[in-house]
Amino acid sequence: MQLRLKRHSYRFAEQVLNSKLALKEEIEKTIEALDPDPSDLSRPKFNELLKQKFVSLGWQDQPDVFEDPEDPSARMDFLKERIGIEVGFGHASFIGIDLLKFQICSYSGLDKIDAGVYIVTTSKFQKEIQKQHKQNWEGSLKFEKVLHYLPHLRSAITIPVYVIGIDI
Repeated sequence: MQLRLKRHSYRFAEQVLNSKLALKEEIEKTIEALDPDPSDLSRPKFNELLKQKFVSLGWQDQPDVFEDPEDPSARMDFLKERIGIEVGFGHASFIGIDLLKFQICSYSGLDKIDAGVYIVTTSKFQKEIQKQHKQNWEGSLKFEKVLHYLPHLRSAITIPVYVIGIDI
């Protein structure tokens, strides 16, 4: 299955990532090079596949959002060279929580990231994987929904976010 990417730059995220061009290319090429078996592509399996690839490239897995070791639930998916990645394959209702992780890591005295990369799938991807391979992605966040919501969150989410939509 050939994966394609759709991209959206929120608050000049692409320009921030272009200042770390090798890292931006690493992210995009890692996703594009995946060759998952669509008949066995559940959300957890796709998450695990991404985890294996990014960790093998030196990305920190599940870094804490807060400096408080008492709160193990507040974690970002990956972190490297001040770029945070959140994979949004969960329910669409998690959009606010996912984006707030980026915001918190960039401000509030934490100063861990300069930009966030939000990886989601497109409507087309979800429809095709359901129709052709009977994989249930119902309720998952979609690239199109992220693009719809981001302008409404502009007063709360001030960090640059590069949205990558995985498409087929």
